[in-house]
Formats: sequence, structure tokens, C-alpha cells
Amino acid sequence: MGNPHVIAIPYPAQGHVLPLMEFALSLVNQGFKVTFVNTEFNHKRVMKALSEQDNVHDLIHLVSVPDGLEPWEDRNDLAKLSTAMVEVMPGKLQELIQKIKDNDDDDDDEITCIIADGSMGWALEIAKNMGIKRAAFWPASAALLGLVRSIPKLIADGIINNDGRVMTNQMIQLSPTMPPMNTSNLVWACIGDLPTQKIIFDFIVGNNKSLELANWMVCNSTYELEPAAFTLFPDISPIGPLLASTRLGKSPGYFWPEDSTCLKWLNQQQPHSVIYVAFGSFTIFDKKQFRELALGLELTNMPFLWVVRPDLTSETNDDDVYPKGYIERVGLGFNRDDNGIICREEIKNRVEQLLGDESFKAKALDLKEKAMNGIKKSGDSHKSFNNFVEWTKGKEK
Repeated sequence: MGNPHVIAIPYPAQGHVLPLMEFALSLVNQGFKVTFVNTEFNHKRVMKALSEQDNVHDLIHLVSVPDGLEPWEDRNDLAKLSTAMVEVMPGKLQELIQKIKDNDDDDDDEITCIIADGSMGWALEIAKNMGIKRAAFWPASAALLGLVRSIPKLIADGIINNDGRVMTNQMIQLSPTMPPMNTSNLVWACIGDLPTQKIIFDFIVGNNKSLELANWMVCNSTYELEPAAFTLFPDISPIGPLLASTRLGKSPGYFWPEDSTCLKWLNQQQPHSVIYVAFGSFTIFDKKQFRELALGLELTNMPFLWVVRPDLTSETNDDDVYPKGYIERVGLGFNRDDNGIICREEIKNRVEQLLGDESFKAKALDLKEKAMNGIKKSGDSHKSFNNFVEWTKGKEK
């Protein structure tokens, strides 16, 4: 038998693809072969973002399956994307696995394990049906994973109904030792209108049932950062933080080409003086909120680096999306007003509060130290990763 062969399937969002790719590269360093399955839409973006010098094909086999949407359809519509994926991707993944099996003449390509993003639980069903070991990978915090797995209890306690709608806005705790949270911040309650929220909620509920099929559930976090969450859910194994800085080379999972033109400007700034602003791959601003953010950052009189995606607003490519003269002037827990807009003064005040309070910086450094402790040889994440490697190779059940 050859090297262990893992198939990795991320949820099709930048914040999911990159952590799973880092996990895959860590497995490659342990002698694994990895087939990384993106959607066709994201696969094209990843391949376009790679430079000719990248040797990813020597490490990981990048392949794709359709997500069920047409090329022109909006992938930021999470309800439509999630529904289409569940209808189309399972069959396509099964075809891919069968094709690999059919081409396996000398056991060198025998699939050892399927690692599915925690939001792609249907892939675990396929793995079980095909007699393949299976692991769920959660790219975010253990607390968030614990929250979505606590949905039955939230319903039983009357906090939400069977459609996921919040019955009463209140502060809740999953356990006495976990931080409280407001029910208005439940992840499915923050996405779109009520019909969209129900679709996402139903998707999460169905996904939770599939997660029960996982032999392993690994999380991109560390015990020291979230002891209460890992204690409440002991079947979640920490293996994070998975950081590109811990290895050489660029991660082959970026959707957009790397832009290094900012480095010269950054090198001219004082240490710890730059505000970095980014909102992920799904956030969409309306024009008014976009402008308020722009003006609020300008009011701080601090150097800032702001990542603006081409589709951050529906009008980002229009000449009038930025306030008049803004580009020339600056280069490229908030309170909202009655219209739901976070005003520029509030943005300025919050940034000044953050930068002016040394306790924030001290806390950030403390969290950094705790995170790095997890991946040391004596850390919980390092031990969990090694145990997972041994199990996947068949040395442990």
C-alpha cells in the first residue's frame, strides 16, 4: 500500500477553503497524498490566482465538481448556494471517488479518509456508504460549532422555535463557564430575510445529523483559547491554529491573486500603527454604509489598509461609490443609527477606543501566546494532530 490518500472537501467560501488547505498541507508534510475538491467556480479562481512558480501540483491534486449554480448566478446568496450544493454535489463527489477507485491499480491511490468541512456533512454520508474513514473539519471556533450543535436544546428551552426564529431577545450561555451571547447574534439569524434564515437554519439542522457520522471532529482552534467549549463538547479535537506562517510557501487556496503593492507603503509606517480593515468573502455593504465606513476611517487620522473586494458593494466599480475626493485624500461592536447604519463618528470613536486602551493590546498578545502554545510539541493541538495522523494511517482505530 502507498501513502495514505485523503480527499478534502471545503465549504465554498474563502474563510473555509484556506484553513482546510493549511490542514491538507500539514498532512502532506506527514507523507499524505491529498485530493482537494473545490467547486468548479472556486477552482477556476484558485487556479487563476496561482503563479507559474507555485508547485502545488507536486503536493496536492486540485480537482473540482459543480456546485449546482450557473456561472453567472450569485454565490453570495447563501440560501440558493446551500440548496444547490446539497442537490448536485453529493452525486458528483461520489462519481469522483468512484473514478479514483477505478483507476487504483496498485493500491497507491486507495482513499484512506474523507475530510469534509463541518458545513458539508453530506460528504460524510457518502464516505460512510462507501466504507471510507471520515472526519469533519471545523474552520472556526469550537464555541460556534458547539452553538450549532446545541440547536435541539435551544428549541427545547424555548429560546428558538422549530424554524430557528428567536422567541425573545435575551442573553444566553451554553454553559456557566462560557461567555454569554445575545440571541440576536445567532449565526442563522444574521443572514438575510426570514425566508433566507429558515433555509440556512434547515441546512444547519440537516448538516448536524450528518456530522454524527464523523469518526473524528477536528477544529481550527486550541484548548487554551476555549477551554469551556472543548470541555462541554469533548468529542471536538483542537488542531489549530493552522497558520501559513508555520511553513514555507504560499497557500494554494486564495480566490484572488496576491497584491503585494501595499508592502512598500506598509514598510514606511511606524510599528503597530496601521489599522487593517477586511470583511471576508461574503459581506455586502449598501452604498451609504460603505461611505460611512470610508469617512469614519479617514476621521481617525491613522494610516489604514482596507481590503475592498470587487463585489463588496453592488456599486463598488462605480466612480461615485467613494465620497468625492476620498481616493485622493487617503488612498486606498458599533452603535447604529435609526436606519441601521453605523455612522462615521461611531467608527472613529470605536477605533480610537481600541487603539487608545493598552489593555486591548495586552489581551491580544495574551491570546496570541495561548494560541501558539497549542501548536507547540507539548500543546494539545499538536498532540491531537499527531493522533489524527496515526488514526488515519490505520495505526489506531
